[in-house]
Amino acid sequence: MIRQAFGRHLSALILAPTAAATLVFVYGFIAWTAYMSFTGSRMMPVYELIGFDAYTRLWQFERWNVSIVNLLIFGSLFVGVGLLTGLLLAILLDQRIRAEGLLRTIYLYPMALSFIVTGTVWKWLLNPGIGLERAMHQIGWENFRFGWIVDPELAIYTIVIAGVWQSSGLVLAIFLAALRGMDQDVVKAAFMDGASTLQIYWGIVLPSIRPAFFSAVIVLTHLAVKSFDLVIAMTNGGPGYATDLPAIFMYSMSFQRNNIAVGSATAMMMLCTVMAIIVPYLYSELRPARSAHG
Repeated sequence: MIRQAFGRHLSALILAPTAAATLVFVYGFIAWTAYMSFTGSRMMPVYELIGFDAYTRLWQFERWNVSIVNLLIFGSLFVGVGLLTGLLLAILLDQRIRAEGLLRTIYLYPMALSFIVTGTVWKWLLNPGIGLERAMHQIGWENFRFGWIVDPELAIYTIVIAGVWQSSGLVLAIFLAALRGMDQDVVKAAFMDGASTLQIYWGIVLPSIRPAFFSAVIVLTHLAVKSFDLVIAMTNGGPGYATDLPAIFMYSMSFQRNNIAVGSATAMMMLCTVMAIIVPYLYSELRPARSAHG
């Protein structure tokens, strides 16, 4: 009896430590951060609630507003270009071309690097004094100019370039797995019916890999909202705070300016941003399943 009961609950016992750790160190700290955002905490936590004062002060910072605009620019381009690049590469590799294994390794290799390494390399490459611009001058192209990384208006786009370069391999892997898992008989039947390649991909293939789009959007959105180390390595938020993102602003408020309440409010705004994107998408994806079971 004891052995049978132990066997029935073995899986729960195995997962219990992980579940407990997640409950404490993920959801517990989220709750603690939310609580801190309603206090007047500065260098040290203060547990007396004072309402929405930290959120009011947060939106009065010009730097915070700049970081929000930068997140909109970076996030939309990072997710959009990353999805398009990964999808095109996946479609290319799905054609069973030669050296597919080599190409797949090359495309996936950037994901093996940390964002610190990626940011440092791209910082060197885009630095007008030592990078691409200087190399072009040395081979005789004296009029070549590519100083985006030191231009306050264009520096945010260099972050997009580096981010897409690193993440497109992951998107490629997601889409390629989805393409290889499709029912090829449907595609062959469409070809026999005279459908063009564009019609097949638009009308059959892309709708069939919709869950892969969901996964890729979630991953890329999460990476965009929490982007920190890539920006720190490339521009440190500069020139000035032209490439500031919410994660950098949160770190600055919490650990450099000793304002835990505003830093916590920033973290909660970032969480709300992610949830505002994920929850509607989850609802749209899960609703057909609920309807089918109903």
